Amino acid sequence: MNHQIFSELDLTSLLSLSYSSTINELHDRLNELGFGDIRPAHGFMFKCIIPNGATGIGISEYLGITKQAVSKMVDFLEKSGYVMRQTHPTDKRGKIIVLTERGWLVAKAKEKILTEIEGRWMENIGSERMQILKEDLLKIVSKEYEDKVSSYSRPIW
Repeated sequence: MNHQIFSELDLTSLLSLSYSSTINELHDRLNELGFGDIRPAHGFMFKCIIPNGATGIGISEYLGITKQAVSKMVDFLEKSGYVMRQTHPTDKRGKIIVLTERGWLVAKAKEKILTEIEGRWMENIGSERMQILKEDLLKIVSKEYEDKVSSYSRPIW
């Protein structure tokens, strides 16, 4: 691999490329496991749903998209067998979206794959440097989002 080409890239480009390569590998591997219909946006929704479910309004606020867009995404994921709508435990008129067994399977597969990718990064740069990288990024993210806690894990659309 020619590191010289990449050494001229700025930090934003390097972060973007590392994110893209991770997401691409994640989804290639999920596809191999039979989860080819899952998209990155679904993963962000799953983060909101895990562990106890979420309302459509909660997901809408979490993702920063309309309730109609959430409804379409939930419809797709429900037809694909990843989520289901249940009666809300405290508001019998409302619905809560929860993961099905298939939804939990893809969530667990995602965690396993990302752990493997991170392990490969550690092999590449060393566990100490990986820990330092994570701590430094945590400092930057924490400072940037200290007043915006709810938006810290939202996708950038």
